[in-house]
Amino acid sequence: MTSSSSLRPVRVRGAIKLGQFLKLAGLVEDGGQARIAVQAGDVRVNGRVETRRGHRLADGDVVVVDLPHGEAGAVAVADDGT
Repeated sequence: MTSSSSLRPVRVRGAIKLGQFLKLAGLVEDGGQARIAVQAGDVRVNGRVETRRGHRLADGDVVVVDLPHGEAGAVAVADDGT
């Protein structure tokens, strides 16, 4: 399991869909990989498997992806524009 200290904060402005966040955070290379990872059940949001690419993330949501070489994760952080 990815520890909270290894999670990279990713600033997002407003609501963002899970598939978009996976790309923005660099957890997958493109939308096709995002779709495959989500549909395969390889993505967890706040510890729960999420199979909807359109799931909207909120400030503080933790996203972890099971990859062939281990886990990678990031946390969504609201960008207040400052």
